[in-house]
Amino acid sequence: MPALWGMVVNTMQLYSLANCMHCHRVRFVLAEKGINVRIIETDNNPKADDDLAELTPYGDSPTLVDRDIVLYGTWVISEYLDERYPHPPLMPVDPISRARLRLAHYRIQRDWFSLAKEIETAAKTKNPERPVPRLIRELRESITAADDLFGLSKFMLNDELSLVDCSLVPFFWRLPSLGVNISRNATNVKAYTERLFERPSFRASLTKAEKQLIA
Repeated sequence: MPALWGMVVNTMQLYSLANCMHCHRVRFVLAEKGINVRIIETDNNPKADDDLAELTPYGDSPTLVDRDIVLYGTWVISEYLDERYPHPPLMPVDPISRARLRLAHYRIQRDWFSLAKEIETAAKTKNPERPVPRLIRELRESITAADDLFGLSKFMLNDELSLVDCSLVPFFWRLPSLGVNISRNATNVKAYTERLFERPSFRASLTKAEKQLIA
């Protein structure tokens, strides 16, 4: 492993952007687990960029360095942390429940995260074929249609907080900044987000820039 910041450091390190949903997801897992980690913000940080270029084939954040292993890819990092630090567990023990949660996460990525990314892109490019108001409406309606799902249990398809919640809540946190206001009909979604937003680990995971998103 290359030396970082001019020396070999044994403390776990996370290369993270100040306002990035994927980085936020990892920081939420770290905070929930109470893991001691050094956060290296990569915004406007040429030294961090140089390190990342050596550490990963993609040179992007989030990237986790834990002694002799370098990990990238949000879900890869999250599952590693859950297995490396098993308490509190963030995935069920039985394979069927784990598979159901992974499938839910896959659908969330395909249906919601992709739309959120499209809204961000459309706002910059002003694509007439996919105008921002239409995309916002599609995302809001899709979330509202899933409202009953959020009323089945305290957390997403589970009685305990899972990696899926750690992935989903940073997404919900960013919706107002995208112009997406959850419908009044989505009462279960609103209750879910309000409950998770107040969780101490989630509050601890927020950067200054992220706190300002719904200030």
